[in-house]
Amino acid sequence: MSIHEIMFFLFAGMIILFSILTVTSRRILRAATYLLFVLISTSGIYFMLNYQFLAAVQLTLYAGGIVVIIIFSILLTSHINHRFEKIELKKSIFTIIAVAAGAILSISTILSYNFNTKVLVTENPDMQLIGTSLLSYGKNGYVLPFEVISILLLAAMFGSIVIAKKEKSK
Repeated sequence: MSIHEIMFFLFAGMIILFSILTVTSRRILRAATYLLFVLISTSGIYFMLNYQFLAAVQLTLYAGGIVVIIIFSILLTSHINHRFEKIELKKSIFTIIAVAAGAILSISTILSYNFNTKVLVTENPDMQLIGTSLLSYGKNGYVLPFEVISILLLAAMFGSIVIAKKEKSK
């Protein structure tokens, strides 16, 4: 087993472990911290695939942006010790069924797909082409994804504030 395979399995294991901890943690700050570890591990896989730009975007926008917004929103609303209520057994059973169905569907789709390997010829980057692509909204443009990400950041901020501002019911 090569070092790349070991690192891949390490990152994949961390993603699985911290994803489960994120959705099962009853403390909101711990869940946000676990989410940070998931996003950092995902960027580690991108670095292994030599997708440095995507890994950098993953670190700066998701790990840096969303998680920091969530944590600051929680800290600013002073509900840091908020604990979510225990989940009912009925909801847990339906959740397990949904997760199992999603896992079976995903694994069967991945195993049935015929992955072809290609050798890509690398080219020298053209800075004008990169700048045009970043500012274009047409084919191969990146303006629309960046706008979607900004809306996602705004939604994450609003969602974290709503969760953190919930008052205890009497």
